[in-house]
Amino acid sequence: MMKAAAKYDARAKAANSLLCVGLDSDLAKLPQSFLQNNRPQLAFNRHIIDATAHYAAAFKLNIAFYEAQGATGWQQLAETVDYLRARHPDIFAICDAKRADIGNTSAAYASAIFDQLGFDAVTLNPYLGWDALAPFLSYRDKASIVLCRTSNPGCADLQNLLVDGIPLWQVVAQQAAGREEHDRIMLVAGATYPTELAQIRAIVGDMTLLAPGVGAQGGDVAQVLGAGLNSFGRGLIISSSRGIVFADDPAHAAAALRDKINAERGHAR
Repeated sequence: MMKAAAKYDARAKAANSLLCVGLDSDLAKLPQSFLQNNRPQLAFNRHIIDATAHYAAAFKLNIAFYEAQGATGWQQLAETVDYLRARHPDIFAICDAKRADIGNTSAAYASAIFDQLGFDAVTLNPYLGWDALAPFLSYRDKASIVLCRTSNPGCADLQNLLVDGIPLWQVVAQQAAGREEHDRIMLVAGATYPTELAQIRAIVGDMTLLAPGVGAQGGDVAQVLGAGLNSFGRGLIISSSRGIVFADDPAHAAAALRDKINAERGHAR
């Protein structure tokens, strides 16, 4: 049974890529040609996967855009993961759901995302505490990607609050690094905060970090790599969504960002 971090690392090495393509398939933004399909999100996702898989180490699906469409959206989400699994089983699949709840509710969320949908990883909110994340962490071959320092401007409202003199996001990083299940944990460390990203890297060692915020949110690739690479020159999942999937040529956009990451990765090393 390959652990999730090892699966991602193997794909990153094989594809020579740290790029994650975000399938944020907002129905309101899909090209008209896909809206004519009776399952437009699925058709669009298949198109993007076919165009960009060669350059991607991971795909990340934000579950909100599918849940907003009700039962048909959930079905298209499931069929997208099935399509990715059938065509590219080595590519890391992330469910961006930011889940967490108490007891059997978290267990149900974990079963839906891991057992029913078949994702390799899920983003989780640590605000309820580690017992709320325990059902996810019980899956030894899956990754729990815990929100630490997120990329949005308002993150400081809570994440910068001091706990015994250090910011809350740093406490989350310290606790994650110290847990028995640390090999199943990844952290969200936003590309828009490279100084904090470097501090998180120093705390967690070689743990894999999901770095959203490159592209439309303004994260700088060179700064992210300088701050976030681990001792193996990897350890980052650099996510871009709108800048790739809604580009005129998604394949070119993915290739360009993958190549930019690799060029800067060489400088950072």
